[in-house]
Amino acid sequence: MAEEPGRTGAARPATRAETRAESTRELSAAEGPYERREAEGPQELTDLRVLKALAQPRRQQMLQHLTVHGPATSATLARALGLNTGATSYHLRELARYGFVEETRGSGHGRERWWRAVPGDRRFPPRSRQSPEMRLVMDELNRLSYAGDLELFARLQRDPSPDEWADALPHSRGTIRLTLPELHAFFEEYIALLNRYKRSDADTPDGARTVLTRFLAFPAPTADPDNRKESEPS
Repeated sequence: MAEEPGRTGAARPATRAETRAESTRELSAAEGPYERREAEGPQELTDLRVLKALAQPRRQQMLQHLTVHGPATSATLARALGLNTGATSYHLRELARYGFVEETRGSGHGRERWWRAVPGDRRFPPRSRQSPEMRLVMDELNRLSYAGDLELFARLQRDPSPDEWADALPHSRGTIRLTLPELHAFFEEYIALLNRYKRSDADTPDGARTVLTRFLAFPAPTADPDNRKESEPS
């Protein structure tokens, strides 16, 4: 599974970053002050502290807001999410501690601190390598992520005044037969496709909008041998 919270990231600057799987800061698993260094390529998040920090519901909401709407201040996030600025400031600091958000140039009014989500190709350990505790955290993180996606989609459908983008909802449900290596290759090709469209704000043409992309593939359940025997004609 891959995540772009700054992208995820998504996102960030909320705007074009959904399609960014670009280099990001590597998170160290060492104890003590969290260390970060520049890293190239996919980044696997294996530190339970990082996963727990990311799986906090309010932080997921804040990352989603930064992904969809772009850089914001703690006051902006507080108004949008119904929180107080003390709470949003605290959660922003925690997200920044682990490299998910960073300060950025804002509107220049006074001493406001503006934040954006840091783009990156962030991935999680496969389920077979997750400890029981990590699995619980990952299950909660997935639940929050999918719930947030569904809410955004539902909000779009409730829009009473759709514009020309209302028809721009590509959707596909398919079934293919793959080996495990082919499935891994399929996923990497998908990430490469996203990277083909990533570009800086300066290179983004007028009329472009943030487009949220989601990829989910999973093997169909295998038949239960006992049930199969019962269904076979005698």
